[in-house]
Amino acid sequence: MYPNLYYAFKDIFGIELEGLKLVNSFGFFVALSFILSAWILTLELKRKQNQGLFTFTEEKIFVGAPASFSELLINFLLGFVFGYKIIGAFVTDDAFNDPQAFILSSKGSLAMGLLVGLVFGGLKWWEKQKQKLDKPEERVIRIWPHDRVGDFVLYAAVFGFLGAKVFHNLENWNEFSKDPIGALISFSGLTFYGGLICAGIAIVVFARKRKINVIHLADAMAPTMMFAYAFGRVGCQVSGDGDWGIVNTNPKPISWMPDWLWAYNYPHNVIGEGKPIAGCEGPYCNELIPPVYPTPLYEIIACMFLFGVLWYYRKKLKVAGQLAGLYLILNGLERFFIEKIRVNTKYEDLPFQPTQAELISLTMIIAGIILMVKAKDWFAKYAK
Repeated sequence: MYPNLYYAFKDIFGIELEGLKLVNSFGFFVALSFILSAWILTLELKRKQNQGLFTFTEEKIFVGAPASFSELLINFLLGFVFGYKIIGAFVTDDAFNDPQAFILSSKGSLAMGLLVGLVFGGLKWWEKQKQKLDKPEERVIRIWPHDRVGDFVLYAAVFGFLGAKVFHNLENWNEFSKDPIGALISFSGLTFYGGLICAGIAIVVFARKRKINVIHLADAMAPTMMFAYAFGRVGCQVSGDGDWGIVNTNPKPISWMPDWLWAYNYPHNVIGEGKPIAGCEGPYCNELIPPVYPTPLYEIIACMFLFGVLWYYRKKLKVAGQLAGLYLILNGLERFFIEKIRVNTKYEDLPFQPTQAELISLTMIIAGIILMVKAKDWFAKYAK
């Protein structure tokens, strides 16, 4: 396992770069997932635009004015945080011994913060000076849905993270009640469906406000979200973030199957779970004994395949809303069955003792079926 990119570069390339200890492997792959998903969503929105399914909105912008105080202040603050924490880590003693603790602490370099803040503010001033006109003017520009992909990604990231934290703490209320502040600011402890629900609501509200057809947007988002989930799971597998399966000591069903594909120890996992590894020194020196099902790996394979299914049917399903319905069904089925071998908190007081994800996935399956059946009646005027 590679808790951060420092260990990945050290193992793969034999290079030791202390600064890479600040780059958490899970966060790196999640960020990469957002970038690639944004590209996929842009392709789909442009395709639907060419079909005449989207229209533009007009917005007024003011050009040629010098940098405002608020613009300079925002850029200074962004630069200050970057200099204080990221660059400051290189000049602060012991920052790399526990990067997460350092980032969450008040430690940093005030000098680096002020210096980089001034540089960021100066760059914004210089950029505006180059665009400055003798007489600033108001212009009307056309904005298409694919021009707002950056906004969609921002909303998905912010509200997705908040929703994932809230749903995780609701699912693990006993742990949250013992240390609420630690649970809220911790980098671990995220629930996918919480993020999906909250990010989905935020994006729908944003789309309606910007007069973007929500049902066509949902169809475009279907393959995008499946890909994002699959690629995001790479971070879970690489870092060993605790999102693994139950203990698996059963014999392999197929003799030629690699051991790590059937049962895995997650050595050097990022959360330090398991028993000490003999001869290992420093952080991240534990492994799971006995091994467990590598469920993140299973989900990577399954959801990449399901992404391919959705990508194929995006041009086959002609009724608006049906692709979104198919996504709900496929995602719900995949998650429902993987829950059977995942480590998760169960609701002991409910019949069959389901997990939070099982309840949500069943709801998604039912909603997806209804959407596919009723889409023609509900969205006939939005036919492709």
